[in-house]
Amino acid sequence: MSEATLPAGWPAMSIQQAHALIGQPGLPTEVAEETIRGVTYKVWKNQPPTLRAVAEGAKAHGEKIFLVYEDERVSYDAFHRAVAAFAIELQAQGVEKGDRVAVIMRNVPEWVVAFYAAASIGAIVTPLNAWWTGPELEYGLTDSGTKVAVMDAERYQRMTEHFANCPELKRVYVSREVDEIAHPYVAKLESVLGEPNAWAGLPDAAIPPVEIHPDDDATIFYTSGTTGKPKGALATHRAVNCNILTAGAASARVFLRKGEAPPAPDPNAPQRAALLSVPFFHVTGCFAVLNPTLFTGGKLVLMFKWEPIRAFELIQREKVNLAGGVPTIAWQILEHPAREQFDLSSLEQVSYGGAPSAPELVRRLKEVFPKSQPGQGWGMTETCATVTSNSGEDYQNRPDSCGPAAAVAELQIRDPADGKTVLGPNEVGELWSKGPMNARAYWNKPEPSAQTFVDGWVRTGDLARLDEEGFCYIIDRAKDMLIRGGENIYCVEVENVLYDHPAVMDAAVVAKPHRILGEEPAAVVTLKPGAEATEEELRAHVAERLAAFKVPVAIRFWKETLPRNANGKILKTELKKLFQEETA
Repeated sequence: MSEATLPAGWPAMSIQQAHALIGQPGLPTEVAEETIRGVTYKVWKNQPPTLRAVAEGAKAHGEKIFLVYEDERVSYDAFHRAVAAFAIELQAQGVEKGDRVAVIMRNVPEWVVAFYAAASIGAIVTPLNAWWTGPELEYGLTDSGTKVAVMDAERYQRMTEHFANCPELKRVYVSREVDEIAHPYVAKLESVLGEPNAWAGLPDAAIPPVEIHPDDDATIFYTSGTTGKPKGALATHRAVNCNILTAGAASARVFLRKGEAPPAPDPNAPQRAALLSVPFFHVTGCFAVLNPTLFTGGKLVLMFKWEPIRAFELIQREKVNLAGGVPTIAWQILEHPAREQFDLSSLEQVSYGGAPSAPELVRRLKEVFPKSQPGQGWGMTETCATVTSNSGEDYQNRPDSCGPAAAVAELQIRDPADGKTVLGPNEVGELWSKGPMNARAYWNKPEPSAQTFVDGWVRTGDLARLDEEGFCYIIDRAKDMLIRGGENIYCVEVENVLYDHPAVMDAAVVAKPHRILGEEPAAVVTLKPGAEATEEELRAHVAERLAAFKVPVAIRFWKETLPRNANGKILKTELKKLFQEETA
């Protein structure tokens, strides 16, 4: 929506004016300037300095419930006891500042304890994708040089034959439904912590003292790369914690844009509850949901996997205020036929990001949940989650925008040809993002790091435009990537696996539109002369080697060599038409 068609009297103040008020001295969201590794950034002056500080703050919330998983309920005090106990155990196993500790689990309370225990003693926490296959997990462990890994029973079974190929791995803890273990460096996590419902009985110990600074390395989150191998985005404590105040400031901006004062925090208000249905091993689940919830004393209701009926039961039972994750989930909340059988009146906010969303979605959310505040945003692994956010009336007025940058962030649209020329309002180019939330490099990958992290900026690979007021509109992805329900799929990785099949001569993976998931992977292949292969055979070939979400949902056969331009690049726009027509 252009400025000319905005409702009369909207907005009461500009984005810049709102951010100036939000960042005033003396406020929790005060904005300051700081030079980090030679680059000057705007920063949140009062954000917690480290993940250790966030974990230590848990004690202040006492017996409030922090984590809910099935019939398990973990209080803040019990959580702090478990973090301290596991931090002491990790140090006893020789974990020192800078060592990598991998967490490989579905969303369970032990994931959260392992994450904060390792981060609190200065280790670099390395969450790996729980959907990865054994070879993919082996790559993550060896590339990061992980010293200790914490995993659930399913991931343990997937990894047993790969441990021998991980020479730096010295200790593995396994939790939940695992039989007796004979391996010399594998132990049950329960032997250290007990069951989650019993964590309140652990000693009331302090987390071991370690000197950690805001700009020390904290996490490695893997993101698929155009070379076909995932790259680990290395982030600092400051970058991770940036999300805490970015979220609060975005909420305040909604009120200021209406000409209203943001409500003062009420210490006596009921505890807020969030339903987490996206994985902790993504920056959205960990940095944008888990960490702010812990800091503010909220309740986090975990789902083992997304299932709409179960989500409705939990929203009703736990009086959940915030739900969402990716647009797929918002659509399913709206359109499931059983929705009206449940009391979902507690929902105040349905937020999402991480994938393309239709402008129709915000209208439907306001229709079905008139008291709720739809919201969406943009970020990526390399920006440690949230950079832009769009909610309230701004989102209703610009439903196709992911919003303006946070008060401490800056966006530019640059000419993709040179990466330097800054383009004007509404010109389409490559999106560059600067802010204290940016990861600082790719782990042990200097060349890709130099290409992506440039003088404090992240070169995103997204094609976008900024309007006159700074609202960002993602137009397309310059990188050859598609997003299926919030999961990044780099086409070259799937293509390389297809090329490994002895019958395949030519292969291209493209996005097949999907109303709920946004898009799904589909493939077009040319077989070698005289060779034979079926669609089922090729899909099974990919499924043996890659996570299930990367397997093409459809494969079409092309009789000749795939169409290419003068430079030899496959014309994927032509191939996409095969699947767009099917979808229509």
